Amino acid sequence: MSDDIGVLNSGSSSIKFSIFRVDGSDLLPYVAGQIEALFTQPHFIARQNGEVLADKTWSDGVTLSHREATEYLLVFLRTLLKDSRLLAIGHRIAHGGSRFTAPALLNSRTLNELEKLIPLAPLHQPFNLEPIRLGLERRPELPEVGCFDTEFHSTCPEVAQVVALPRRLRNAGVRRYGFHGLSYSYIASQLPSVDPAAAAGKTVVLHLGNGASMCALNACRSVATTMGFSALDGIPMGTRCGSLDPGVILYLLEQEKMQVQHLERLLYKEAGLLGLSGISSDMRTLLQSRDSGAKLAVDVFVYRIGRELGSLAAALGGLDAIVFTGGIGENAAVIRDRICRDAAWLGVELDESANDAREKRISTANSRVSAWVIPTNEELTIARQTQQVLLKRETAISTTA
Repeated sequence: MSDDIGVLNSGSSSIKFSIFRVDGSDLLPYVAGQIEALFTQPHFIARQNGEVLADKTWSDGVTLSHREATEYLLVFLRTLLKDSRLLAIGHRIAHGGSRFTAPALLNSRTLNELEKLIPLAPLHQPFNLEPIRLGLERRPELPEVGCFDTEFHSTCPEVAQVVALPRRLRNAGVRRYGFHGLSYSYIASQLPSVDPAAAAGKTVVLHLGNGASMCALNACRSVATTMGFSALDGIPMGTRCGSLDPGVILYLLEQEKMQVQHLERLLYKEAGLLGLSGISSDMRTLLQSRDSGAKLAVDVFVYRIGRELGSLAAALGGLDAIVFTGGIGENAAVIRDRICRDAAWLGVELDESANDAREKRISTANSRVSAWVIPTNEELTIARQTQQVLLKRETAISTTA
């Protein structure tokens, strides 16, 4: 009988899952899939070795709650894995706050603590936690492990975490946390084999997707990142505003009489590339469009990344390498081209043919700052962290036995 580790990544309107087969010290991808469009027209698909294993679309008018979608997945997985042993399920959790700075075994008490962090990540945390609560109810014997997007940035120095507000607010948890940590953790794990000099030195990773951020790594440890207290901060994203003068918020509240709920929708769902272009939040659509709004959105995206790159290089005190990852970072050669050309002053020399061919190294051999494209794998990071928690648990049990 084989041993497996499951991964669940529950978002606002979808739940992604992966199953990894334990092979000694290795974790091998076995099955992956998702249920998407939960509130419009739910669609489930599972793939194994690139082949479709299961596919289901619900009837028009039928919607699924996160709880119902999780129940469907658990039934599917129980049938699929009837001849193997599921060791644990690892979950992506957006916010770990100040306490959860490492992957953690979850129970009803820790889940209650994580629910208190919902105001810090209102559009992510509730959906991350719902499948965990169901799992604890239905299969209390199966370990549930939380893996936190904020954890990787706990190594940032205090000056990079603190905000210029009174102590009482800082003590209440108002500080810079940073996100996309599971992606950055994976890239940090790959750097030693890709570029040992970058792994030992000063690297900026650009996680560019519908959600986008950047992170400064010193010897593969986070020292600064563009996202802060929330996942709104930093560079403009698909529908999120990025950094914004707080005075704008005051203006919208006072002069536009905007309600908090409307303001939240504006900043999270109607801003960013969508708000700038008036067309789409999808970079592929914007790059294909000749509309002036689409051009503006792309220009602002590239410009803001260039500014943040300079800022992060300053935080590092130099720069040895940059790494592109995420949907845009991995696939949009023209965006990488523009960012690298704007970063020529930092020592980046782009190899056009390598970039167009989607090679791993996209800088010239003589470039003082190397540039790389490394596909991220957050699910594998979660599975690895879950395995580590299980090993620590077994060690603790054997020690006390």
